[in-house]
Amino acid sequence: MLDVYEHLSRLAAIGPDTRRGRDFGALGAGSIICFPPGTIMNERYIRIGSGTMIGPQVALSAGMVPGQECPIDPVVRIGDRCLIGRGSGIVGHFSIDIGDDVWTGHHVYITDQNHGYADLDRPISQQSMPERPVRIGSGSWIGHGSVILPGADIGEHVVIGANSVVTGIIPDFSVAVGAPARVIRDMRAS
Repeated sequence: MLDVYEHLSRLAAIGPDTRRGRDFGALGAGSIICFPPGTIMNERYIRIGSGTMIGPQVALSAGMVPGQECPIDPVVRIGDRCLIGRGSGIVGHFSIDIGDDVWTGHHVYITDQNHGYADLDRPISQQSMPERPVRIGSGSWIGHGSVILPGADIGEHVVIGANSVVTGIIPDFSVAVGAPARVIRDMRAS
């Protein structure tokens, strides 16, 4: 017999046929956002493919404030059969494109926008840098605690080691680790 929390968790999950699920730009068949969700903001600019599982306490955001009109649609796209680990955050302002069959560990942070520090007389929170698109290619794995920053372009079938920080281009079939992440292996050369 299911315990009460597990039963409520199943009932409170967000799926394509739930009221909250219908608020998304797309939430494909068989996809689920597990209970409890993290912050979900401007979901109409978020597209999630089929068979994707978004773990508990994952934040999904398009834009900076609730109700914001975003100039691009979608802002965040997550492909088919993806798995986004517990406690992760995907915060898009311009373009985050996650391919099919991408899995992440827990507590991965993905964003296409950052804060600036050019004006020493203004708080950092009031300074922003231009958004730069982020892409994660199909079939890739992003390890626990990794941070994917603006301009990151991760190829297909890439492994990003745990606690890495990705800021640039990681070619297809690579293994990359560190802060900043650097390629340590080309799997095609093996």
